Amino acid sequence: MSELYPGLGSAAQMIPIWAPQPGPQTDLVTCPVFEIFYGGARGGGKTEASIGDWFLHAGKYGEHASGLFVRRKLTQLSDAIKRFRRYGNKIGASWHDQKKTLTMPNGAVLKFAYLERDEDAEEYQGHEYTRIYVEEATNFPFPDPIMKLKGACRSSTGVPCGMRLTGNPGGPGHHWVKARYIDPDPRGYKVITTKETIEIADDLTVETFIDRVFIPAKLKDNRKLLENDPGYVQRLRETGSAALVKAWLEGDWNGVDGTFFSEFDESKHVISGKLVLPRHWTKFRAMDWGSAAPFSIGWYAVSDGEILAPRGALIKYAEWYGWNGQPNKGLKMSADAVARGILNREKDMGEKISYGIADPSIFSTNGGPSIAEMMMVAGCGWLRGDNARQAGWEQMRKRLAAEPALLLFHDSCEHTIRTLPYLQHDDKNPEDLDTDAEDHAVDETRYAAMSRPAIKDKPKENVLDLTKARSMPTINELIARSKRDRLLAENRY
Repeated sequence: MSELYPGLGSAAQMIPIWAPQPGPQTDLVTCPVFEIFYGGARGGGKTEASIGDWFLHAGKYGEHASGLFVRRKLTQLSDAIKRFRRYGNKIGASWHDQKKTLTMPNGAVLKFAYLERDEDAEEYQGHEYTRIYVEEATNFPFPDPIMKLKGACRSSTGVPCGMRLTGNPGGPGHHWVKARYIDPDPRGYKVITTKETIEIADDLTVETFIDRVFIPAKLKDNRKLLENDPGYVQRLRETGSAALVKAWLEGDWNGVDGTFFSEFDESKHVISGKLVLPRHWTKFRAMDWGSAAPFSIGWYAVSDGEILAPRGALIKYAEWYGWNGQPNKGLKMSADAVARGILNREKDMGEKISYGIADPSIFSTNGGPSIAEMMMVAGCGWLRGDNARQAGWEQMRKRLAAEPALLLFHDSCEHTIRTLPYLQHDDKNPEDLDTDAEDHAVDETRYAAMSRPAIKDKPKENVLDLTKARSMPTINELIARSKRDRLLAENRY
């Protein structure tokens, strides 16, 4: 140990039962960068690396070392606690079950906690932690609660502090983890420096420069696991699709399976380059309102089947996404300001909009004028959108799965394209998506799709052939056909 970690002193004596494997694990426990994201493949030794990093840190700094280990939900902590305690028992560490703390013989303390919402992070303002560990960061839909913990990662005794995050591709937070750690340096090990505002307390923030780095870990790096469990790889291969297995084995951040809209294929559904739409096509807009949270406005064209797409296909050719650059953080613009922004954009596009369809919540009055009324005064009118979630998702899926596709996006709709591929199923209701995720652009797309139900073929006349009893339509089928005929008569298709 002393050869691997010169100068650690008591740290080597602290953990005679653990040593890092060559490669990413060794890189993690020796890296001086404040913020490290460690991960990629399943079985890459992420939790084990966090365990080793903590015991080395605790061994070196003793009572001046204080750690915080978090996961999104309390129930997810049990395995990590068990593994930390297993090592702690070998050196005489004590466990306090009520406080969820592991105290080392030299006085270093590690606390385990959940971090589901921003409010949970506020509990630690004013605390001091020299090491903060966030396990499975991609389970967090947004980075906000994690980033708020930075204010608690400090030391009044001069101990070098750091945050260590782990995770795999996929999950509701895939997009922000990829954007923050992987996209700037997909191969890893390049230190990225950014100026950030750190919230120390409710009334105290500081601006500072933060270094962060991505250390990729693949299954092949975890030699102990491969030696002790040679069947692990094969079991992974039998667990999911080729895309999912590739992500698990290689830490591939560009292809994720098991998402809510598995039908989406960028090569199939995204139109690139200059887009010239026929002026006679029906065009409309859709909106998901937000103030503190982002709003999303999309402009759509309905194809007549002559060019680009089949008859009835929806082409989202423009969008306005009201965010401040941080996931789920809006611009807090007033309704009339948003209305003026919409009208100005439509004037610049030179488009005649047939109608606007919007989130039904904008029609709520709550004792005063509704959002819809305030926007109407500014000259921007809306129809009440159909908010049936499962039916709306089915409409989107039907359009995405059609051959050829009946729902297309121009590449200028970057926020729709950025968020749609990574949305996940709701754990409690698999037929719905996880509403904690950044779903504003797809909600708006859902309103658009529900305003023009996908009908592949023109229905035939309702003529019953009594000679074919087995093929006679049911009452429900007759009602559905009648509804489709009405929609056609109203020129909604």
